[in-house]
Amino acid sequence: MALPHKISTLLYCFNAADEVLLLQRAQEPNRGLWSPPGGKLKTDLGESPYACACREAHEEMGLTLTPTDLHLTGLISEHGYQGNAHWLMFLFEVKPKLTAVPPPHPEGTFQFFPRAALPSLALPETDRESIWPWFWQHRGGFFAAHCHCHEGGRNEWGLEESSALPAPAA
Repeated sequence: MALPHKISTLLYCFNAADEVLLLQRAQEPNRGLWSPPGGKLKTDLGESPYACACREAHEEMGLTLTPTDLHLTGLISEHGYQGNAHWLMFLFEVKPKLTAVPPPHPEGTFQFFPRAALPSLALPETDRESIWPWFWQHRGGFFAAHCHCHEGGRNEWGLEESSALPAPAA
């Protein structure tokens, strides 16, 4: 069965305490789950992933960003996510630190979390399985991965590129 291909951006924003900003989604996909803010590219307008990330930051969080404020840290492709679409996701870390929690938005409610709190949150399964671990491993570097999402919830992951930065000296 042919499925539509959707292209999106995810924005990994942090505050001065290095807590990550997450959105408890009020809309599908992933309604009720915590995920980074972001959104779909306007492919009909030829929007670039960087332009989409800047637009979504402004629309959802009131941030004015330029492409130089973003670091492309990951590229994820998902085959057959939830049985209804193939996804191509550009994961950007926002370089400027946020100073406040953005106000609630029709997409959901924002909150900062320390990294240690993520395992106890309601996260999308693909995020929990691989995306978050690879994000932390490659923060400041880059990774690309593909997930074949099978019926019944089994996901088959492959890391296709990895440029992790060396761990800081203790």
